[in-house]
Amino acid sequence: MCEVLSILRKFMADEKIDYLLVNSTNKFLVEYNTLAENSRYHLTGFTGSTGDALISAEDVFLFVDGRYHIQADIEVDHNFVTVVKLQTGQSFIDEMLKKIPKDAVLGLFSQKNSQSAVELIQKQVKIKLLPFDPLDAVKSFAPAHTVALDRNFTGLSSEEKIANISLKEDEAILLTNLEEVSYLFNLRDFSMPFSAKIKAKAVIMQDKAILFEEDRLDRFEEFIKNLDKKIFVDKSSVNAYDYALLGNRAAEMHSNPVKLMKSIKTDAEIEHYKDAFKRTDNALKAVREYIENTRNISEFDIARKLEEEFIKNGAKNLSFNSIVAKDKNSALAHYSKSSPDEILKDGSLVLIDCGAYFEGGLATDITRVFVKGTPTDLQKRVYTTVLRAFLHAYNTKITPETTGYQIDSAARAFFDENIIEGFVFNHGLGHGIGINVHEAPPNLGKGEIAKTVLKDNMCFTIEPGLYNAEHFGVRLENSCYLKNGRINSFVRMPYEEKLIDYSLLTDVEKEQLKEFGVI
Repeated sequence: MCEVLSILRKFMADEKIDYLLVNSTNKFLVEYNTLAENSRYHLTGFTGSTGDALISAEDVFLFVDGRYHIQADIEVDHNFVTVVKLQTGQSFIDEMLKKIPKDAVLGLFSQKNSQSAVELIQKQVKIKLLPFDPLDAVKSFAPAHTVALDRNFTGLSSEEKIANISLKEDEAILLTNLEEVSYLFNLRDFSMPFSAKIKAKAVIMQDKAILFEEDRLDRFEEFIKNLDKKIFVDKSSVNAYDYALLGNRAAEMHSNPVKLMKSIKTDAEIEHYKDAFKRTDNALKAVREYIENTRNISEFDIARKLEEEFIKNGAKNLSFNSIVAKDKNSALAHYSKSSPDEILKDGSLVLIDCGAYFEGGLATDITRVFVKGTPTDLQKRVYTTVLRAFLHAYNTKITPETTGYQIDSAARAFFDENIIEGFVFNHGLGHGIGINVHEAPPNLGKGEIAKTVLKDNMCFTIEPGLYNAEHFGVRLENSCYLKNGRINSFVRMPYEEKLIDYSLLTDVEKEQLKEFGVI
């Protein structure tokens, strides 16, 4: 870390900047970047998927949300890094700007920050856009393994999707979001870990659409510079470098037609999801039996068995790095080490959050909690309270105006009425799912995007949880879809009967639980 910090501080001096934002993402602004390409990881040692760092001549601040508070404290060297723990509803940008004096200059990597973020930041502090990140290593090009999806999986051809986009002859749309490009062209690449997206950018015009895959991105830059049209972009997903290429031809999309189209799954996609989750359930059921019937197994053993079971059930790839966390580790909402040294003992509680991609290229996501042997009364109380919170959210009456924000708020109100001392719910209730395991819209949380109205065939998770760093954490996650004004679960994996305290359930909750069954 000292060497990386020296490199960055010399870079700051050369560029005459007082502060530098070091990102976790890459030039495509992906959520799940590899650690090899993650500059924030190289600086801080923090392995979480999200969270950026701010450097000055004296300080390094790492900003993390509630999922990562404990993990960041464990992983960073506190002699160098101050962890800033964002609370539910707090904005990273707002909290970062509080650290920067008004007369200071902030350096931003133009390829790793969205245009909307840049515009928001520059309203409050002086910025300098930097064309490259000095921590980026020169990488050789790896050939893509692009797969064209059958229409049985997509429901619509690429041509039909593109035809739904209305443009005039002098207009074009620039797409740089990998999920949107992969969706629109019905293409996937399963060769990279935890991803099914192709690496490409696209330009959509009235009479044609041009795809620039990773080995042709040099041609993209020349093409876009010379395109004599008004070019619409989504400022939240285009990086500042690409936006600058457009000059005065840039026009903001206030409603991204591809993002909205992608958020409402076709019936074919819903049917594929049903099959994909059936196979996901099967993989997790096999792992449950493995935990129940095998002695001296570790988190690592379980994670390896889980991947084997996914492959056995036809998975092309995991949709994210599986979380297998026992006892205190389960209180880390995004724990990802799966240690061979963490051996399950009698009474050990283990949380498993996992998912995979199958041939249709949509990510599955499920979380279940098991216990080795006999559970404690506290384990049963926490598990049952989280289960009740799920049932409360899952059975929400949906109207044409219902939003994910409202469902999240109702779940928080439930936890406030059923407090368990020392246990907290510190993340959003759920997120959209699709080509990426996290998509938006829809969203069930406290942010502005969660105020999007839920519509039929939108797919999302419901995943309430309670965590205590001194004891354990419980999260129960079902991926769901909306149909005819009712939430339906893709997941049929039963809940753990020996962890349910039936005396805490109401008669209505007992009836609701019958939909899922118990083992």
